[in-house]
Amino acid sequence: MISKSLALQVLNAALATGGDYAEIYVEQNDSDVVMLENGKVESCGGPETYGAGIRILKGLRSVYGYTSDLKEKSLLALAGKLAGAYEGERAITVTSIEKQHVKEINKLQVHYKDIPVQDKIAYLKEWYQITSSVDPRIVRVQNALISNLKQIEIYAAEGPVAKLYENTEERGRVIDVAVAASEQGQIENAFAGPGRFADFNWFKNVLDYKAKAKDVGEKAIMMLTAKECPSGRFPVVIANGWGGVIFHEACGHSLEATATAKHLSVFSDSIGQQIANPIVSAFDDGTLPNEWGSNNIDSEGHVTQKNQLIKDGICVGFLVDKFNARRLKMDANGCSRRESYRYEPTSRMSNTYIAAGKDKAEDIIKDTKLGIYVANFGGGSVEPTTGEFNFSASEAYIIRDGQICEPVKGCTLIGSGKEVLMNIDRVADNVDLGQGMCGSLSGSIPVNVGQPTIRIKEITVGGRGGKLE
Repeated sequence: MISKSLALQVLNAALATGGDYAEIYVEQNDSDVVMLENGKVESCGGPETYGAGIRILKGLRSVYGYTSDLKEKSLLALAGKLAGAYEGERAITVTSIEKQHVKEINKLQVHYKDIPVQDKIAYLKEWYQITSSVDPRIVRVQNALISNLKQIEIYAAEGPVAKLYENTEERGRVIDVAVAASEQGQIENAFAGPGRFADFNWFKNVLDYKAKAKDVGEKAIMMLTAKECPSGRFPVVIANGWGGVIFHEACGHSLEATATAKHLSVFSDSIGQQIANPIVSAFDDGTLPNEWGSNNIDSEGHVTQKNQLIKDGICVGFLVDKFNARRLKMDANGCSRRESYRYEPTSRMSNTYIAAGKDKAEDIIKDTKLGIYVANFGGGSVEPTTGEFNFSASEAYIIRDGQICEPVKGCTLIGSGKEVLMNIDRVADNVDLGQGMCGSLSGSIPVNVGQPTIRIKEITVGGRGGKLE
């Protein structure tokens, strides 16, 4: 995308005022969206974007800028402008660039751009037919197949020999953006969004998409007759897979160096301390082959890693990017991510999950006399400095005498990350992952959240259904 000779000029221009590290991140992104509304094609195609971001570090200071003009004049002007943020004499002169080997852990056989658009449309129409045929009360099905092919070059210099990393990312995701069921003026919605760092063959031949399409329709219909959720403090069992979003939001963000390095996290000083029940261990693993949040390298060129965050209830690590590693006096551990060249990279989650325990999911439910079973979450909000959160459940049920009973709606979980971690008293062995998009300082990025079935022995539940009986 840019030549090595141009990269040398730009790096040296960036380092002219004493910066101790300079980086050029070059990106070309081809997006494709095929979207249907009630079985009819609404949109097809997507934009091609490209550009570069330049970052200069000097001690505990960082400057960043970007441009969509990859010509020599524009890149040198941007590098010079950013270098102007510092005052000093050159400490590094870059004399050569060496290409680094990048191990490919996410292999694709067929690129999405090579799949005929009619095949994509036919696939989505089959989803629509299955979902809409569940019940005549389903009035709207909007679904899409979204793919992104991203080609990246990273030139990184903190000495006379700069490193060049090249990487290709391609992800696909099928999204039922909205499944709406209506009866007597009442409207209920359901959602499904499986995604992978994998090719179209996975969606056609590995994913049980027929079951997914039917399930999302059944959930929308079920919520038409659901009663309001009761409120109070009582046990809550959270299903595996997407249930892990509560750990991601309430605890995961608070373990990113973006927050911990500046003491903006409730867990900033927690390394070596017990922050969870001893039955809880948790990881962030960017190396899982072909998973939605995985990658070969991070946005700084570091190899992605499996990072343990919690071990037997003890906080043992943070997610650390190159810049915040300086504040923390730790090594970067392959978790620096960004949405695009328009964003400066920082520490972010990839595939974050609570590890498997020893219980069986059915035994956890059987041993819960009265409580709530949350099968899926909707939206929520978190304050990282305190870990306080509230999450709305998009699918929840009453547990009575060890049985999952009637569905309820309007269920909200209210608490804090510290409270949740310490109050987890049962952990099953059925780890699963759910796909989503995570927004933070460096933009919106694909992430997996996950966990086995867990039980929180007591948490505040909000609802308009009165007392739990």
